[in-house]
Amino acid sequence: MAFDGITVAALTKELRNTLLEGRINKIAQPESDELLLTVKTTQGQRRLYISASASLPLIYLTAENKPSPMTAPNFCMLLRKHINNGRIVDITQPRLERIIYFHIEHLDEMGDLRKKLLAIEIMGKHSNIIFCDDKGMIIDSIKHVSSQMSSVREVLPGREYFIPDTMNKLDPLTADLTAFSKALQAKPMPLGKAIYCSFTGVSPVAAEEICYLSGIESGMTARDLSPDALIHLYNQFSIYFDGVKKEDFSPVIYYANGTPKEFSCLPLTHYGSCEQKPFDSVSALLAAYYSEKNTVTRIRQKSVDLRKIVQTALERNRKKYDLQTRQLKDTDGREKYKVYGELINVYGYNLEAGARTLEALNYYTNEMVKIPMDATKTPQENAQRYFAKYNKQKRTFEALSELIKETRDEITYLESVGNALDIALSEDDLAQIKEELTQSGYIRRRFTKKKVKLKSQPFHYLSSDGYHMYVGKNNFQNEELTFHFANGNDWWFHAKGAPGSHVIVKSGGAELPDRVFEEAGKLAAYYSKNRGNDKVEIDYIEKKHVKKVNGAKPGFVIYHTNYSLVIDSDISQLTLLES
Repeated sequence: MAFDGITVAALTKELRNTLLEGRINKIAQPESDELLLTVKTTQGQRRLYISASASLPLIYLTAENKPSPMTAPNFCMLLRKHINNGRIVDITQPRLERIIYFHIEHLDEMGDLRKKLLAIEIMGKHSNIIFCDDKGMIIDSIKHVSSQMSSVREVLPGREYFIPDTMNKLDPLTADLTAFSKALQAKPMPLGKAIYCSFTGVSPVAAEEICYLSGIESGMTARDLSPDALIHLYNQFSIYFDGVKKEDFSPVIYYANGTPKEFSCLPLTHYGSCEQKPFDSVSALLAAYYSEKNTVTRIRQKSVDLRKIVQTALERNRKKYDLQTRQLKDTDGREKYKVYGELINVYGYNLEAGARTLEALNYYTNEMVKIPMDATKTPQENAQRYFAKYNKQKRTFEALSELIKETRDEITYLESVGNALDIALSEDDLAQIKEELTQSGYIRRRFTKKKVKLKSQPFHYLSSDGYHMYVGKNNFQNEELTFHFANGNDWWFHAKGAPGSHVIVKSGGAELPDRVFEEAGKLAAYYSKNRGNDKVEIDYIEKKHVKKVNGAKPGFVIYHTNYSLVIDSDISQLTLLES
């Protein structure tokens, strides 16, 4: 979810309850666009992390410290000069903007009481931290914005500070029915978009929730609504924002298939099917949400090179497969040439010299056929020409059939590696995939005396009935689980016809309850290319019936007389154990 005005309102309340009347004890600038303030309060010392990063602007309370550069940047030194030991007298949010104002009192060099304003603007790529005097003039900012960079507002020392109103948005906390209706009807766009484009601090997710609560499709336009429907929509809009006015916030992260999908400080009933994890504070929510998101993003970034290798090899093999398939199609008429040769041998004895065609009865189909003839050759030579063409295409067919199978297997293998990259969660997982690609010849092994240590372990889940379920993260682990870890009576699961993980359920020789089969099927669906589908077909069988293919890539197996089930890929109710 966007860091919208509702989240900022909840955070403002939390910071006011925690930091008000506290004194700024320490100011650090770990990065060029970050601040870390240490504030002494009556409840103890608290740290406030502020980031004006264009990609991930944030502000929240944290217990973690960050190392600072040996020489403090100029902006940090300026803040230390003015507000070190300053008292936070108020924390406010203008309207429902994504801005938090810290009102600070401090003593100057002469011992006189002064007031300063620290404005934290959480506005995506326009995020900034701006330091102003009591008259609203900018003293300095963590990012300077000149007139060449922005024609709307300069953020430079000596300029007046103001909030640019480029979108002419209304305040959702004060808008009446007339203003609400006029704003929406003026925009010929889907209702959800019209709401978040018309009101300050409203994200697309919040707009969708308002439409959902009112029972009106967000894809409709305001002009399609009757006056009564528009009034109903406004009433739901007002009720929703009453929670902001009353500061009745309940921070929650919504999970879909174990992955954080959205967060909100007001309920999102249209995510009712998602798993919910409540938090006591907005800061704890933000730290948890972005930590999990950052882990996924960081692994994605680190896997770019491996993905490029896999994707390049996939594209090459798919082009090869298409070419081989077209060449194979050219051999479809090979049997015809064999028949032509036989018919010429049978009926060609009475053919006139120089004839260009032979009409004969095809005794295989009982139909008359016209066979093109080379007038310069004898019937026997024409027959030999057709037999030679048949034999050539037959050899081509046999060779291409083998090559196509090899290419198809290679594509399947590379897709399985791509799936392993999708579910990788750590650098150890990536190291194991890299080693697999090296052993398969896609990466050249560099000479090193250091032996590669593979620390990655399979996912380990516990079923609702207490059975242990293991999921391979890559082909090495699939091979290990199926042929070295599992016993003959354990159960093996895999998504049918799709790259995915092997799932092993340790049965302990007991008969498994039906619910275990369903949960293991969900794991096989989730850790496959069909993740997210409502219906995924899963093959399952006792491990003793799964066989290794001689000379095949790791993780490739064959099996017969398997069972099948169709299941969704929702594993939110399953317990993931530490490896």
